[in-house]
Amino acid sequence: MQLRAFGPRALLAEVADARAAVALGAWARAARLDVAEVVPAAGTVLFDGVRDAEALRVALAAWDGAAPAVQRAPVEVPVTYDGADLGFVAERWGTDVDGVVARHTATTFVSAFCGFAPGFAYLTGLDDALAVPRLDSPRARVPAGSVALAGAWCGVYPTASPGGWRILGRTSVALWDPARGEPALLAPGTPVRFVRA
Repeated sequence: MQLRAFGPRALLAEVADARAAVALGAWARAARLDVAEVVPAAGTVLFDGVRDAEALRVALAAWDGAAPAVQRAPVEVPVTYDGADLGFVAERWGTDVDGVVARHTATTFVSAFCGFAPGFAYLTGLDDALAVPRLDSPRARVPAGSVALAGAWCGVYPTASPGGWRILGRTSVALWDPARGEPALLAPGTPVRFVRA
């Protein structure tokens, strides 16, 4: 892990990959480090509102690379698998549509971080061998609730927006609700299972 000062009150930890970022973020939250926010991303974790940078560096040196036991309840997301890119993904994976659905529903995903739009969680868990390329040209409008893949990431569009991910299907689950205690349904560290609706 490499640590870099990131402004006057933040440290950025660079780690090997998204799985390590999820693990470090979960460990840091469980350790109740003296920071205002812990923000994981694809290969980094930002520690913001750092009161004592040296004490944080010492605390982070104790991390052994493991994540604590899952603290969040798993979320089940029902999906109607009728997406425009199912055939493409099936061909890419060397299977048929039912094979895509079987692999997708058999995978336990974990929310690594949120970004792009409120409630959009970048989900890890898909084997790197199943990575799929983004569209060459993004769609002007992807409907809210679209379940999609890009690279080895999975995500669910919380609102209608442009997007270049490969659409597998759709869900009616509300990903973002400001009235909830925690507005993002799939906050970082949340285990996610997709089930056929």
